[in-house]
Amino acid sequence: MGSEQTPLYRFLAPRFWPLWLALGVVRLLAALPFRAQRVAGQAIGGLAYLFGGTRKAIAARNLELAFPELGAAGQRQLLRRHFDSLGMSVIETGMCWWASDERIARLVEVNGFEHVEAALAAGHGGIMLTGHFTTLDLGGRFLTRLAPVSAMYRPHRNPLFEEIMRRGRERSARQAFVKSDVRAMIRALRTNHLVWYAPDQAHQRGKYSAVVPLFGIPAPTNTATSAFARLGKAPVIPFFPVRLPGAAGYRLEILPPLEDFPGADPAADAERINRLLEERIRQCPEQYLWVHRRFKIAGAEGEDHYGPLARKRKRKRRSSS
Repeated sequence: MGSEQTPLYRFLAPRFWPLWLALGVVRLLAALPFRAQRVAGQAIGGLAYLFGGTRKAIAARNLELAFPELGAAGQRQLLRRHFDSLGMSVIETGMCWWASDERIARLVEVNGFEHVEAALAAGHGGIMLTGHFTTLDLGGRFLTRLAPVSAMYRPHRNPLFEEIMRRGRERSARQAFVKSDVRAMIRALRTNHLVWYAPDQAHQRGKYSAVVPLFGIPAPTNTATSAFARLGKAPVIPFFPVRLPGAAGYRLEILPPLEDFPGADPAADAERINRLLEERIRQCPEQYLWVHRRFKIAGAEGEDHYGPLARKRKRKRRSSS
């Protein structure tokens, strides 16, 4: 059951007009034939690549750290393909919010759904573990067509975008709750729901944090998956949406539940998850979300891989607050 909706007439002030325009364009793009969407996604990605600024620099640095074997030329090619993928993700978000179930069904093939059926038959729900890929939102829509799913999400600072995003996710998810609402997540698991969960963005605060390797580089990592699995008595089922070449659509790959999880050491569990994510990222590296500082280390705990990029982002946040 979703939370109470905020009437959209409350967002008619001029400061919201640019976002309304952008949302209207995305909704139109979401209605295009899929081949046309792929072309439009590349065009959006090309513009983002030209004007990417700090985000582009962060993505370039991440690829340099994660794929040194590619060399400078290979990293630039991968960066360009990544921005094509980012452009397509804008349209995919619109599809997630506004496309019909019939259209979604035509676009995706599903492998491994028997693992979800087994978890639901056992009565403990399941933690649907994934990563921050550019297909993130659409992958959640694929999953919610098949089974009762609750979704954790990070609130957006723009109240109009937050309202539209929450409405879009609640259209298919049984419940959408902010990532800090741990009790809601545990309740969902204990009532035999699946919970969509992506723990792979940098996490440096609190007891649910550890620095463990990703691509051989120490990375601040969320260790809460172990606690959620233990408290909810739920299996952890990895799943990954993959955008296929050309107009072939998508494949939703659902893997067997992690065996002997959680273990005795949450940090070791987190490292195990990172190894799995790395394996999947290497299969389609352009589709991972490289524009956030995945390898940032705070204070004296380790190396600052981003240097002036990190300081620039801090100044920008202070000026906007």
